[in-house]
Amino acid sequence: MEPNHSVKRLLPGTHYRHIVAVAAIFATVLGITLLPQNPALAATTSVQEAPDADTAKSIAVLQEFLGNTSPDKVVAAAQRLVADDATFISLNFNDTELKNIEPWAGTGNGPKAFSSTFIGVAKYWKVESFSVTDMFGSGQDVAVFGAFELRSKGLGKLVKSPFSIHAKVKDGKIVYFQFMEDTYASASSFRQSGSWIIKNDPLSPSHEVGQGK
Repeated sequence: MEPNHSVKRLLPGTHYRHIVAVAAIFATVLGITLLPQNPALAATTSVQEAPDADTAKSIAVLQEFLGNTSPDKVVAAAQRLVADDATFISLNFNDTELKNIEPWAGTGNGPKAFSSTFIGVAKYWKVESFSVTDMFGSGQDVAVFGAFELRSKGLGKLVKSPFSIHAKVKDGKIVYFQFMEDTYASASSFRQSGSWIIKNDPLSPSHEVGQGK
């Protein structure tokens, strides 16, 4: 799919259902194919109620940042739209093992934590599809929900994951950003061999999971 450069700017509002315009922004930035949308649901895209000024501003700031996350744009976008002391919680608070697989995992601070994450994602994966299903806000808080498909560049493995974002915006800059996804799925796209012996049910025997060799 060729990037669509005629995307219209999404008007800010309190609650959006099936945010086709935001998804199109990601498609423009990444040059990806969007996940199929239910036409009946897509046709209902609308502002549910008039936003207050703070909510509108918060959504606009987050929208602008997310629309500039390609490797050639994200450093400048982070410097412009992220507070110097902003907190970025990427996937978890702090997990050394996951950080060895996805180096941006954990808690970081400032614009560099934001830009290095998106640069790392582009280095490790090809984004095959991206779908935003909901985006809404209240004051300084903004939430985004959707799903994506990633193909690891090292092994060519395709995985699908839901995602969610909770962001806070103050004085025109992002001060808090939490990004969550299915990290078991995303990390497994890098697994070349090996498996786990699991003991989860105390009343059942251990069992093997994964693609062991």
